[in-house]
Amino acid sequence: MNWETVIGLEVHVQLATKSKIFSGSSTTFGAEANTQASLIDLGMPGTLPVFNEEALRMAVKFGLASHSSINHRSAFDRKNYFYPDLPKGYQTTQLHEAIVNHGYVDIPLENNEYKRINVLRAHLEEDAGKSLHEDFQGHSGIDLNRAGTPLIEIVSEPELSNAKEAVAYLRIIHTLIRYLGISDGNMAEGSMRCDANVSVRPVGQKELGTRTEIKNINSFRFVERAINTEVERQIDLIESGGRVIQATRLYDSIKNETRPMRSKEEANDYRYFPCPDLLPIEIDDAYIEAVRDSLPELPDQKATRFQKDYQLSAYDAEVLVVSRELADYFERCVQTSKADAKLCANWVTGTLLGALNKGATDIEQSPVSAEKLGGLIARIADSTISGKIAKTVFDALWDGANSADEVIEKEGLRQVTDSSAIQGLVNEVVDQNPEQVESYRAADEKKRKKMFGFFVGQIMKASKGKANPQQVNQLLLEKLEK
Repeated sequence: MNWETVIGLEVHVQLATKSKIFSGSSTTFGAEANTQASLIDLGMPGTLPVFNEEALRMAVKFGLASHSSINHRSAFDRKNYFYPDLPKGYQTTQLHEAIVNHGYVDIPLENNEYKRINVLRAHLEEDAGKSLHEDFQGHSGIDLNRAGTPLIEIVSEPELSNAKEAVAYLRIIHTLIRYLGISDGNMAEGSMRCDANVSVRPVGQKELGTRTEIKNINSFRFVERAINTEVERQIDLIESGGRVIQATRLYDSIKNETRPMRSKEEANDYRYFPCPDLLPIEIDDAYIEAVRDSLPELPDQKATRFQKDYQLSAYDAEVLVVSRELADYFERCVQTSKADAKLCANWVTGTLLGALNKGATDIEQSPVSAEKLGGLIARIADSTISGKIAKTVFDALWDGANSADEVIEKEGLRQVTDSSAIQGLVNEVVDQNPEQVESYRAADEKKRKKMFGFFVGQIMKASKGKANPQQVNQLLLEKLEK
C-alpha cells in the first residue's frame, strides 16, 4: 500500500523580553538554577500577575510578518495540569481568544517552487520550568528560572507532506523571528522548540489518520530524523495489523527512535477556563499600525531588492537573506569593495560560508569582517591579484591578518600585468614544449581547448600564480596561432 504523511508543527518561540510575561524576573539565560523565579512565577498565594506589554508587541510583529489577522481583543486562559516543573499547577495561555489568527508562510521546495503553509494561530503563553535528569544519581532536579518566560506558540495547519517540508517551514519561522528581533531562535538553549504532530494515511484517503505528537525537538536535523522515524514506525505498525494510538512521544536521538511519553490529552483534560487574574487585552488599529511601521525589511522583501538593485539571481538572493546578519554582511562587503555585486555574492556564499561551516562558526563571529573581505574583492576587481591568489589572501585574513593589502605586499603576491614579462613566460613555455605545440596545431577545436589548458598551467606555474590569467590567455593564443 502507498502511504502519505500529514504533519502539523507547533513551534514554541521564547520572546526576547528582558523580563517575564507576568513578573519582573529576569529572562537571562544561563543563570544559577532557581535564582530568577519570583513569588509570582511560583504562583504563591496573594500574588497577582501583571502583563508584559512588550510580549504583546512582539506577538503582533510576528502576526503582521506572517500575513495574519491581529485580533483587537485577546484573553488568557488557565491550562490545568500537574508536573514538577509547573509549580502553580496551571499554565497561563490563550485558547479561546488568541492574539494572532489565520496567516501563512511560503516555504521553498526542492524543485525550486514554493508551497504555502497556513498558520492557524499564534498565541501568547508562559513557559514552564525545566526538569534536569543528569548528575542527580537517579533523581531529577527542577530549575524554575524559565518558569514564566514569555512564549508565542505558532500552530500550523496539518499541510506539511514530509520531513523536508517540515524542516523548510521551521527554517522560515526561524529566519522570520530573528529578522523581527523577537527571539534569538537559539534551539540549543531552548529559545525555539518544536512539537510535531504526525500521521499517515493511504494515498487518496481524505480522512486523517491517528496522529502522535513528538515533543520538544530542539534542532533542524532532529526534526527531520524524528519525523521520518515516526512515519516509518506508524506504517510498519499498521501494515503488521496493529493500529496507531494517539499519544505523546519523545525522540531519542541516540537510538533514533520515538518512545511513548503519555497518552495524548484532549482540551477537556486540561479543564481550561478564563484566567480570573488577568483582564482581556484590547488594542486598536492605531496600535497595530504603529507596530507595522516598526517592522524591518523582511526576508522576501530583501531578496526582491537584492535581485533588483544588485542584479543577483533568485537563488543567490535567497541564500544571502537566510539571516539578517548575513544579508547585512553582504551589503557592507559590496559597499567596501565598490566591485561587482555578483563577485561579492560568490565570495560570501562560496568561500566565506564554506569556511564558516567548516569551522562551525556563525557569521557574527567570522574572523574575516565584511570590510576585510570587501578589501580583498577590490584587489581582485582592479587586477592587483588573481582569483586563485585571492584564496591565499583569504586564508591569511582568516588567520588574523589585518588587511588584504598588507598580505599582498608582505608576501609579494601582486599580480604580474606587464605584457612584456608575460610574453617572455609564454615564449619560454612554448619553446620548451615543441611536441605539444605541434600536437596542438594539428588537433581539432575540441582537443585544442583541453591542450590549451596545459600551456596555461605551465605559464602560471612559472609565474608562481602571479601572471594575469586574461593576459596569459590572450598572448598564448596569439603565439600558438602563428
